[in-house]
Amino acid sequence: MSWAERPSIPSKCRCPRTNVDFGEVAIKARAIGAVSPRGKAESPGSELSPVPSRGCRRPARWRSTAAGSLLRWAILLVGIVPASAAPLPADFVYLRDIDATIQQDIRYAGSNNFVGRPLPGYEAAECIVTRGIALRLKAAQAQLRPRGLSLKMLDCYRPVRAVAEMLAWSEDGVETAAGRRYTPGVAKRDLFRLGYIAVRSGHSTGAAVDLTLVELAADNSADFDPAKDYADCTAPAALRAPEGSVDMGTGYDCSDPKAHTSAQDLRPEQRRWRSELVAVMAAQGFVNYAREWWHFSLPGAGETTYVFRIRPRR
Repeated sequence: MSWAERPSIPSKCRCPRTNVDFGEVAIKARAIGAVSPRGKAESPGSELSPVPSRGCRRPARWRSTAAGSLLRWAILLVGIVPASAAPLPADFVYLRDIDATIQQDIRYAGSNNFVGRPLPGYEAAECIVTRGIALRLKAAQAQLRPRGLSLKMLDCYRPVRAVAEMLAWSEDGVETAAGRRYTPGVAKRDLFRLGYIAVRSGHSTGAAVDLTLVELAADNSADFDPAKDYADCTAPAALRAPEGSVDMGTGYDCSDPKAHTSAQDLRPEQRRWRSELVAVMAAQGFVNYAREWWHFSLPGAGETTYVFRIRPRR
């Protein structure tokens, strides 16, 4: 099986909006499903007592209405207990504490993403992953730095509340300029049907990451300007929103066939960068999701989903 054909967990996995106030509570929930090989499902764990997932079935019809949301959470909730500003769950770490040389641009903590605003649960632009994932990323970085390259993290652990917001956005019926940049060839109401959005995310286990490569000698100083009218994610890099990274042929989070890792309508250099990223990650045991050049996961590493917020590193 080629690197482009290996299954993994997709990046933009979503779950339905709920009317539960995640606020300052941790939810003890009975899991209704495990992360599938491609991660197309999501169920909440507990911020204090996370629970393993046990299988996953996508509902034939899913609507994020208030009644449906309340019913689902009424079934899931076993108890709600106060959550203090506790340390990270066992085995989770801030990537900066393992390797501060790995660059980070956590996109859902700001407005440079398809929703156009920070997502719930992202209270700090920090990459949080399990310790095992962090050590593998550190090893990959050690291979890259002598060659003048660096990893750049775009998303790591993703709180369940953020996944719910993503699905709700896809169903709200409002097309926005930010959304169109990321979905140039499809209406957002069709993203679920076409498989770009799903109800579960492997990111919520801490075992999936989105990332790219950076040339350390390049000028990567251009900043994202939310008031600027950028071209869509498939346009030439000079016209797209700046990402401060090598040109992979599309922008991050691009819902388009051109973002498939093995897409053919790329320049040789863009194809080479994608192969370079896949190779360095594969050397550490990561598997790429073939529909998203940026998404990698460690098979078998994530069987528990979490709801804790991403808070500033102390």
